[in-house]
Amino acid sequence: MDDERCFRKEREKLEHIMFRSCAVFSDESRGRDYEEKEDPVRPCFQRDRDRIIHSKPFRRLKHKTQVFIDPEGDHYRTRLTHTLEVAQIARTIARALRLNEDLSEAIAIGHDLGHTPFGHAGERALNEICPYGFHHNEQSVRVVEILAKNGRGLNLTKEVRDGMKNHRSSCMPYTLEGKIVRYADKIAYVNHDIDDALRGNIIREEDIPAEYIDILGETVSNRIDTMVSDVVRTSEKTARTETGDKIDIVMSERIHEAMLGLRRFLYENVYCNPKAKGQEKQAEHLVQYLYEYYMENFDILQDEYKDLANRGEAKERIVCDYIAGMSDDYAIKKIKEIFIPARWDVY
Repeated sequence: MDDERCFRKEREKLEHIMFRSCAVFSDESRGRDYEEKEDPVRPCFQRDRDRIIHSKPFRRLKHKTQVFIDPEGDHYRTRLTHTLEVAQIARTIARALRLNEDLSEAIAIGHDLGHTPFGHAGERALNEICPYGFHHNEQSVRVVEILAKNGRGLNLTKEVRDGMKNHRSSCMPYTLEGKIVRYADKIAYVNHDIDDALRGNIIREEDIPAEYIDILGETVSNRIDTMVSDVVRTSEKTARTETGDKIDIVMSERIHEAMLGLRRFLYENVYCNPKAKGQEKQAEHLVQYLYEYYMENFDILQDEYKDLANRGEAKERIVCDYIAGMSDDYAIKKIKEIFIPARWDVY
């Protein structure tokens, strides 16, 4: 497009006007593992977001557990709706702080691509049985680097992959946009898990400790607004003009402690509640059965997984790749195929 208008370059110039100096600018990205021609319309992080959205691993999130395994009703969250809520919150914070919205959104859209079927129950099962361990954040990066597009990967930028890998509390991304996603993830799941638990009659409104409600708000919407506004205002206060208006992404101690209190409440009353999580042990056993079966019958896997073995990948890791990519329904279907005899039909 040498003789045509380059919308990408116009957007990249606009970023230097709109964003604060500590933002990640699209034309200053650390790049991709494999060099490729730039898009004439989309900056690199927007392009990454689009690649994830159009990928098969992203579409499979709609049939993966968020908290409740196979709930009855259309309004419970799945891993996909959780991802979309995180992306919305992350973009709101990034825009308010004049940071790179596209980068925060791309990280958020991809942060849970590596999640197993049956949520954290599936993750625990693979982590216990696989000698290499299993963590969904690391698997998310493996999906976009190796597994997506039939083993070719998505060739995402380093900034997006760093944010995906380091979105958990025990990790820290090197970009402010990645730090935004860490908070957005917590804000989203603390609030929507309460909403789903109320919908499922696991808890009642009056069960939520008043000390946290008084600080954060009475409704899910109020609490999200409070947390998001607090991240924006508290982060803005960290600005240091002598270093080019550099900020950090933080939450005030009062709001942060209230959010952690709600998370403790969820662990005690929802995440460890037998009524809500009664099927998790079954799910863990199911995932481990699948792992043992495919380790013994590796040759029945699709060619794309056998190709990984030919490239030197360990079979244990490849079997985890295959199982982690399954939706809840697909994992159950495979268990039935393996352990339940099909009806014989002479015709």
